[in-house]
Amino acid sequence: MASSVTLQSVASLQTEVNRLRHELQTLKVEDESPAAAEHITIADYLLERLSQLGVTQMFGLPGDFNLGKKLARSIDYVEDNKTIEWVGNCNELNASYAADGYARVKEGSIGVLTTTFGVGELSATNGIAGAFSEHVPILHIVGVPSTAQQKSKPMLHHTLGDGRYDAYYKAAQQFTISQASLTDKASAAAEIDRVLTDCVVYARPVYLMLPTDLVHEKIPAKRLRTPLNIQPPENEPEVEEFVLDEILKLVKEAGEEAVILVDACAIRFGIKKELEELLLKTGFPVYAAPMGKTAVKENYERYGGIYVGTISRPEVKEKVETAKLIISIGALKSDFNTGNFTYHIPTQKTIELHSDHTRVQFAAYHGIGFKRLLPKLTARLSPLKSEAKTFSVPKFVSPVPQEDNQTISHSWLWPRVGQFFKPKDVIVAETGTSSFGILDVPLPEDAIFVSQILWGSIGWTVGSTLGAALAARERQLGRTILFVGDGSIQLTVQELSVMMRTGVTPIIFLLNNSGYTIERYLHGERRRYNDITDWKWTKLLEVLGGTEGKTAQSYTVRTKDELDKLLNDETFAKADKIQLVELIMDRMDAPRNLKVQAELSGKTNKYIAVGLQT
Repeated sequence: MASSVTLQSVASLQTEVNRLRHELQTLKVEDESPAAAEHITIADYLLERLSQLGVTQMFGLPGDFNLGKKLARSIDYVEDNKTIEWVGNCNELNASYAADGYARVKEGSIGVLTTTFGVGELSATNGIAGAFSEHVPILHIVGVPSTAQQKSKPMLHHTLGDGRYDAYYKAAQQFTISQASLTDKASAAAEIDRVLTDCVVYARPVYLMLPTDLVHEKIPAKRLRTPLNIQPPENEPEVEEFVLDEILKLVKEAGEEAVILVDACAIRFGIKKELEELLLKTGFPVYAAPMGKTAVKENYERYGGIYVGTISRPEVKEKVETAKLIISIGALKSDFNTGNFTYHIPTQKTIELHSDHTRVQFAAYHGIGFKRLLPKLTARLSPLKSEAKTFSVPKFVSPVPQEDNQTISHSWLWPRVGQFFKPKDVIVAETGTSSFGILDVPLPEDAIFVSQILWGSIGWTVGSTLGAALAARERQLGRTILFVGDGSIQLTVQELSVMMRTGVTPIIFLLNNSGYTIERYLHGERRRYNDITDWKWTKLLEVLGGTEGKTAQSYTVRTKDELDKLLNDETFAKADKIQLVELIMDRMDAPRNLKVQAELSGKTNKYIAVGLQT
């Protein structure tokens, strides 16, 4: 344990060294640049840093603590900014979800959320916690009372009435990787730079308190000439060399029977290019965990599909669990991501590569991150390609089954919509039947899969789809397609109105199965608490601001033939307006993966038998 703590301390010191180097570079610019004396408001400084990180959208809501004392609200600076658009949301929770979806699709950038003190920021906490859980980089800006008020502690509205002005800051510490409370203009720029750097390097949310009296204060602009140092710390050379030797030795011992297993953090920490290079130059078979879906192109010939422990397809389970060595990249071993912890892979035949450490069998090497390790590992393993290619990989396919009825079943639905997808589509799947159903469907080249498998907050996908669609439009990707249940959408449905206002045109497949099907499988099949009110779904878009037939289009499909006809319709497939498709499905039909997961979860929680008898 002492060794592990020491290595973690070394990694932290490396991060601090990077920060100090950045500070020294800013001082050097001040000495060399005649224009370094230029000044800029703190608000504009923050926006310029965000622009440098590729941010073009800011989500959130206005509030009175976003008011400045002198001229304008802090968010007026956003509206007047030439590169960042203000996206006003219907509530703070939805805004946090939208920032999350934006960050996932705008790879290499971050999501940004602005709320007001207390009531606004706490409403967003669930979304921020989910982003922390799933390693999504978000900057949460909170407009707070002036520095003078924070010292004198009057009983202001939005406070707890007991003088604890730091209560919300302390709460934010639980769900963000880094925090800053701006207290004066002298340190404001350095504090902004610090939290933004942490946001990117650690791929997690950060928290910034912006007092009303500091918004308009002017500070030197010189730091903006020095880009943020957002590269991960260097690996310690001798340790890295030793790790490479150990990995090469194990791979040679495994012969052709080594398999790569990719997961969420390969996406979150921006190593998709390094990963692709490793795969192409080594030829090792590759599989993905559910949260790692689309980390690898799913039409790649050496890609075998999704490994979820016991829940996996038999051919996938056999190939992964009988391999002599597993090289795991970016793993997040949560219950739903591992088939309720049913990985049957011994530690002695596992290598784990992570953003900030590496594990080789039972040994941990903290401070050895995969971003810098992978190119060197690829060079070491490339000569073994011919041997690796002898390990066969069953083709990852999902044929549409022939069923002798017209009921839209999950076993038929997901393979069929798989044929509807196109390259570069962004596919968002709600926690439950959708996220489980789509796992075994191969997605086209450069498609992006978006789901919240670890945190699992129902309704998350609606807000997330807004952010994802805006990011997809910026990146000139394909269509944004959402799969969401009738129960989930009721939590966050207002954000459909923002989609229409911002001009994004997702296709929304709404699975109408009369309530919370995933919960029925977990517990209470016939309980009323899993029922919902059946809305008039095809009226939603019109009620929320669309014009049916012009800016919006709604459909109800009840049979396989009706859905098949719609999916083959070229006008529908163009997605040039927001479209909602209500799919009528049986209340107790569910994907195979979900049924098995529910059974495993029920055994763990010891309530499944009771739940199914109610």
